[in-house]
Amino acid sequence: MHGHPIEFMFPNDHGSIAWTLMIVLYPYITGLVAGAFVVAALYHVFGKKELAPVARFALAASFSFCAFATMPLLLHLHQPQRAFNIMFTPNFTSAMAGFGFIYSFYLTLLGVEILLVFRDDIVARANRRGVEGWLYKVLALGVTNQTPGSRALDHKWISALSVIGIPAACVLHGYVGFIFGGIKANPWWSTALMPVIFLCSAIVSGVAMLILLYVIASKFRRVQVDDECLRSMMRTLWLFLILAVALEELELLNMAYESGAQWAMLSRLIHEKLHFSFTWLQLILGSVVPFFLLLIGMRRGLHPGVRIGLGTVSGLLVLIQVMSMRWNVVIGGQLLSKSFRGFNNYLPEFGGREGLGVAVLVFCLPFVLMFALGKILPLWKTDAADGH
Repeated sequence: MHGHPIEFMFPNDHGSIAWTLMIVLYPYITGLVAGAFVVAALYHVFGKKELAPVARFALAASFSFCAFATMPLLLHLHQPQRAFNIMFTPNFTSAMAGFGFIYSFYLTLLGVEILLVFRDDIVARANRRGVEGWLYKVLALGVTNQTPGSRALDHKWISALSVIGIPAACVLHGYVGFIFGGIKANPWWSTALMPVIFLCSAIVSGVAMLILLYVIASKFRRVQVDDECLRSMMRTLWLFLILAVALEELELLNMAYESGAQWAMLSRLIHEKLHFSFTWLQLILGSVVPFFLLLIGMRRGLHPGVRIGLGTVSGLLVLIQVMSMRWNVVIGGQLLSKSFRGFNNYLPEFGGREGLGVAVLVFCLPFVLMFALGKILPLWKTDAADGH
């Protein structure tokens, strides 16, 4: 039969949205981790010297987001303490349990790299008196002086950890897409492109967040925004935005061309239930508009104030785009009924463990940690003890 299928719902289809707002927030925060680290790696590994003003902060931002990446998952669980079973009784064949090992490795790698990057500043402050001096001595692991040889060794380890961190970051967020892509029963999720799409959108969101934070922090610090640094980040964001959006649309184009049994309902899902979040937020406002704004903002000779404005607006729109993409994938995929003959409904509540209020609070926690790190460590190149 041609036309729309008969729309109805079986009784067991109602109220079947199991992965709610926290599972939208979880890949969003995890993506910011990978994206921020890529900017730091571009400086430490690929020698992008123009990113020097933001390299230290990018590393601290990646660590801050990583520290709270599992918070949405713990709030989603009815028994959060069971998360420790991943370590106590490991099951290496479990796809979901595997994230615990990947996350622990990556968080440890970030922590060690931060200690090495800020080693000179930590050692310089370790001789202070009182609690402050004691704190820096602990961070310095008892080392109270630095030599040219030790600095050279630290730089080698920083480069090595950055090299290891690049594939680790790819695995960290590509793994999130793998979880969704491996669910064969859901046609919206079950695609081999899902890990790559999640990874590219993660880099996009992380770079966009860094642009916003760099501009805002520079205003608060009353420091001029480095024009070449901002231009380099905008160029990186533009390139990865093209890649991410191209993969997202190619996935849909492939589904439409194959015209499988579920495509009739998938197309209706996109045009009806997800019309605003997909068409307007994700595609037009979050993809097409920043594409042109970034293209203009990357031009040489552009007035710095105009570049800052275009970069800030583009960063904000891209962050909205990635959040919309996460919403459309996580929530949209569950709106399909088990019978593929109707749609579920979902409206997030404000209160409760997985409500909007808690989601906003969890999202703010990494920024609190960034602020705390800024009080302990010089996160900006101009504040470094050794000036490099």
